[in-house]
Amino acid sequence: MPRAGLDQATVIAAASELADEVGFPGLTMGLLAERVGVRTPSLYKHVDSLDALQRGVGLQAVRDIGAVLTRAAVGRSGPDAVRAIAETYRKWALDHPGRYAASVRAPRPEDEEYQAVAYEAVQILVDAVAGFGLTDERAIDAVRALRTVIHGFVGLENDDAFRMERDNADSYRFVVDSLISGMQAEAAVGGPGTAPLHAGEGS
Repeated sequence: MPRAGLDQATVIAAASELADEVGFPGLTMGLLAERVGVRTPSLYKHVDSLDALQRGVGLQAVRDIGAVLTRAAVGRSGPDAVRAIAETYRKWALDHPGRYAASVRAPRPEDEEYQAVAYEAVQILVDAVAGFGLTDERAIDAVRALRTVIHGFVGLENDDAFRMERDNADSYRFVVDSLISGMQAEAAVGGPGTAPLHAGEGS
């Protein structure tokens, strides 16, 4: 039966759940229409196209990630913040594989709303890395390295690419701790930067 009170928000929410079940590439207007109990043309009252639907799922996913990472980082800085963010991000991505896949699509340059939400999410990492006292240039490197570690590991894990007899969580902690050790060593050599780092500056 059709869902009561169907609107754009409920369509995006239903699409997000469906993406986790069938995979983000498998999300179609036909499957979504079946899920919410309407004919496919009825969906176009709420989203203009499949591309708009995918954009909506991705945008909401980035918002959700930002919210959970903010809660994880509250009251923490430096290594504690990085560990909390990394663990929380991995758990969220494994629990929501379709939404995670949607979130890693780069927003279009002209999409100011998406750009702003993505900026806020990256700023959480920037704030965590700021606790290490790195130079501004090295802080940008550290944010990029942290994003690479998280996305690279989680992407491989979601694709079931790790087959060796070793717990994935243990390997993930090792990689994150290795990155933290590298940032601490670099901070000891380089000293603090002279100006605050912001996410938009090349991260």
